[in-house]
Amino acid sequence: MILRLLTITLLSPLSLLASPGPIPSQSRALLIAIPESWNSQKADVQLYRRASATSPWTNYGISTPVHIGRRGLAWGRGLHLPQEGPQKREGDGKSPAGAFLLGNILYGYADQSGLPKWRYRKVTDRDLWIEDPTSNLYNRHLILSAHEPFPPEHSYHLMRQDDPAHSLKLFIRHNAPPDVKPGSGSAIFFHLCRSQNSVTTGCTSMDEPAFRELLSSFLPKDEPIYVLLPRPDYDRLKASWKLP
Repeated sequence: MILRLLTITLLSPLSLLASPGPIPSQSRALLIAIPESWNSQKADVQLYRRASATSPWTNYGISTPVHIGRRGLAWGRGLHLPQEGPQKREGDGKSPAGAFLLGNILYGYADQSGLPKWRYRKVTDRDLWIEDPTSNLYNRHLILSAHEPFPPEHSYHLMRQDDPAHSLKLFIRHNAPPDVKPGSGSAIFFHLCRSQNSVTTGCTSMDEPAFRELLSSFLPKDEPIYVLLPRPDYDRLKASWKLP
């Protein structure tokens, strides 16, 4: 099989250990969404920024309404320590809760204008995201060569579809390489919403103007983190995670 994988920048283990709680000291951008409960399907995401590791987080811009999993939330695998409660599984229709790195590549086929400082992969019908827990490429981006056969049906997510929701998206690094656990969930993205009442299968979606505005407000060099927590758990973890 001919395989090409786009590189995603990772923080070193030492950089993660240097900061108490799951938020690395190097991070300068923090996106926070706080649904009301584990069963919620909607929330608002707010961007916070800070000038240094010792500076306070300051809200930046206005909050943006987002849609999350149609079956609510479950604990994901990210920067945070394992937590008791529902755990994210492949195909469960739940968004992963916790603290997560974001990818440094935008995927899609929408116009890139207005976002020139982001790396951009213009996907084709040969771009796949592997969702088969038995595959050694689970939760990875696979680009097939021109004549390479597709994997078995239902074992992958087609990155380019006749669906505007897939025209621009950013990987949320839940259960991501190099620490991938088979069956714990894959293909979790920020992407565009289909309608005002749409839900997702586990991703976080929003209107295109709001998404573009958000992406113009931070860059991969800010080492952005996404925190998604139900209100009671946000209140419980706020101090130890040093959240605003």
